Amino acid sequence: QLKIFFGYAAGVGKTYAMIQAARILNHRGVDVVVGYIEPHGRRQTEALISDLEQLPPKKYMHEGAELNEFDLDAALERKPQVILVDEFAHTNTPGQRHAKRYGDITELLAAGIDVYTTLNVQNIESMNDTVAAITGVTVRERIPDEVFDKADQVEFVDIEPSELLDRLKSTGAYKAAQSDRTGHGFFTIDNLIALREIALRRCADRINILSENVRIKNNGSFHTDEHILVCISHAPSTSRIIRTAARMANAFKGSLTALYVETPSSASASDDDKNRLRQNMRLAEQLGAKIETVYGDDIPHQIAEFAKLSGVSKIVIGRSAAIKKGFFGKPALTDRLIALAPNMDIQIIPDSTKYTDYKAEKRAKSDLTLTISFKDLMKSIGVLLAATLIGYAFSLLGFSEANIITVYIMAVLIISMITTRRLYSIASSAVSVLVFNFFFTAPKFAFVAYDKDYIATFLIMFAAAVGSGTIAIKLKNHARQTAQAAFRTQILFDTNQLIQKAAGTNEIITAAAEQLIKLLRRNIVFYRCDSGRLEEPQVFIANDETPVRRLTTESERATAEWAMKNNKYAGATTDTLYGAKCMYLAVRVNDRVYGVVGIEMEDEIPFDSFEKSILLSILGDCALALENEKNAKEKEDAAILAKNEQLRANLLRSISHDLRTPLTSIMGNADNLLSNGGSFDTQTEKRIYKDIYDDSMWLINLVENLLSVTRLEDGKMKLNLSMELIDDIIAEALRHVNNKGNTHKITVINSDELILVNADARLIVQVVINLVDNAVKYTPPGSEIVIIAKKRGTKAVVSVADNGPGIPDEIKERIFDMFFYGTNNVADSRRSIGLGLSLCKSIISAHNGEISVSDNSPKGSIFKFTLPIKEVKIYEQNDNSGC
Repeated sequence: QLKIFFGYAAGVGKTYAMIQAARILNHRGVDVVVGYIEPHGRRQTEALISDLEQLPPKKYMHEGAELNEFDLDAALERKPQVILVDEFAHTNTPGQRHAKRYGDITELLAAGIDVYTTLNVQNIESMNDTVAAITGVTVRERIPDEVFDKADQVEFVDIEPSELLDRLKSTGAYKAAQSDRTGHGFFTIDNLIALREIALRRCADRINILSENVRIKNNGSFHTDEHILVCISHAPSTSRIIRTAARMANAFKGSLTALYVETPSSASASDDDKNRLRQNMRLAEQLGAKIETVYGDDIPHQIAEFAKLSGVSKIVIGRSAAIKKGFFGKPALTDRLIALAPNMDIQIIPDSTKYTDYKAEKRAKSDLTLTISFKDLMKSIGVLLAATLIGYAFSLLGFSEANIITVYIMAVLIISMITTRRLYSIASSAVSVLVFNFFFTAPKFAFVAYDKDYIATFLIMFAAAVGSGTIAIKLKNHARQTAQAAFRTQILFDTNQLIQKAAGTNEIITAAAEQLIKLLRRNIVFYRCDSGRLEEPQVFIANDETPVRRLTTESERATAEWAMKNNKYAGATTDTLYGAKCMYLAVRVNDRVYGVVGIEMEDEIPFDSFEKSILLSILGDCALALENEKNAKEKEDAAILAKNEQLRANLLRSISHDLRTPLTSIMGNADNLLSNGGSFDTQTEKRIYKDIYDDSMWLINLVENLLSVTRLEDGKMKLNLSMELIDDIIAEALRHVNNKGNTHKITVINSDELILVNADARLIVQVVINLVDNAVKYTPPGSEIVIIAKKRGTKAVVSVADNGPGIPDEIKERIFDMFFYGTNNVADSRRSIGLGLSLCKSIISAHNGEISVSDNSPKGSIFKFTLPIKEVKIYEQNDNSGC
């Protein structure tokens, strides 16, 4: 659990209260350790912790100075019940695992350690602008609101502002505290009163959130009434708008969505603007917003349509977006939003000063960075030269000047399409007017015009050229934007199809990795997770020139293991182990992690919101596929286990029932011989011995069949293939047939030619024995059994036919199943356990043969099986001996 000692300013006594609470726990026998306390030169604080166990700080060198930091690994190894870590929002020295100390504390909590920490109101992200407005100081060390709101306990440490000022002055800390705040008058009575008020309000907001969560948990039917949409951009003031919208969402207990409208001109934004946009999106995520991106030229229309479809109740925008630009400018964004979405509240946050400064700075920067592409310049000159030649040809052919003007407008349109910046289309519009004036108006070859109507012609020509060029640029940018969105969406669709078609874990991982490479054009590292451990990495290279070794170092693996264990992002562009080459994400379904994917971030530029959403979708599809694969394997294993259990049950049931008769017979006959030995005549003794022998042989054959079936089913039986005569195999089998065969007529019809087969003679003998024994068992005495061996193509066909009652059609399909037996007990009262024919099928299948049953004519059944023939080549040698 996390307990925060919360205050409105430094010096109110947060650290003192935290240590006092820890001392009480220590006296109660709780294992308490001081992880790190900011010293601030206070002897009283040092005296308080002197009798508590303290972890030594970890030393770091930064810019030539030695700094003390909290030792996270030592705390995890010590693992006390409660640990004290001061300054929740502290920024760690570069080189530590987490960029912020709240990351260290989150890992401690995940390890099962209770944490006491301290925090001031100005360190909460959503309060940053409010504190800056009150004090004039922007605090840089901040934590996400979510971390504060989810704390298990928050104890507000309060003191009157006047007493705080007296305390700071009496301890000599007042001047140091003022200098820590960049020389501003932070610690004034007015500032402290205002900070105290917002701190109390923030605590009250947290209590409201907790009570609302309890109500939702108990009722289970709560639906959010308010859905707030904040419009974000790359303007510097957007961060203030986002924080305001987050406070509104908390106050209204509603959900927050951050919307970015990407226009065709977004691609030409500067690197600073792109970085600022990413920072704003990350801020919105930290404050609990869901990031969405839409595309289009008409920003108000896109916002209104998204708001309608998403059930938004309030829209928050900056004041700069609401101001009408010039007398002839377009209507203000708010005016259009009200017209397009009249039922929604629109909240306008003032930011005009910052926006004006930002626009002025941007214009100055664009003026300084104006560059000319030689390639685009030559393209423009070439097109204008071609237009001039065509115009000159038109002039010679007597075409009107209007046709020549159209040629130049077409040239400007072409230049707009083939160049990269709008500058070339505007410049080419002006140049085309001048060239038209120079070559095609009287007087020719001079920049003057006699006819006053030409002034209007020049203006209209310039306006038409600029307009057509602008439209062409917009269409080109729109087409590029649409193509990019379609490409990313297509990747998502293709991923779903490829993963569905993939067979096995490796194919699923390969399909997902290849789609990520296609989307991001970056190298991918994938670690499979098995029983909570990472397996060896699989590297998928987007660029063949990239050395693979640097992506699979021990430090990279350690980062991937942290992402797996904590089920969170880690590595490059994150606040955890940010020195890694790759950004690591867990491939998971809920809390179950199936792997970790690493994406090389060599340029250290985070993904935009659309890329990130598709990335997470691909990883989600991959995780679901891996889970389905795992479930299918578990289901298959369960089915095999159930089959084995059923096999075991059937076997035990069959053996317990079917072996009772021969065992009872053997025991009875043996008992007669023991009890009445010598009183039987020779004929009777022979009959008793014969019965014991027959029953024993039946048991031996049964056990042999069981062992053979088991070995074949498990794939453990090895075939000893050799070249054998099929006639010899049949003769050997008949020598081992049950003596009951004496009651039947067994006939063997051999082929005229020798048939050699490639087979394991011992197993094929067992097949013939089982088929003959089956025929003897299920036909009445005196029946005829005919065994025929013949050659058919490349196969040897052996059939065992009888003229008994036959086999019903409804059981022919199951006759070769294990533990299946027919109902015909004509020959013997002893029931079969249904293994003989199943064993025959397994043996013949192992020899790449086939076995089947059919009706005999006029009655009876025919069992046939095939075996591959072994060809023997005989070579003749010519000699000159004359023999």
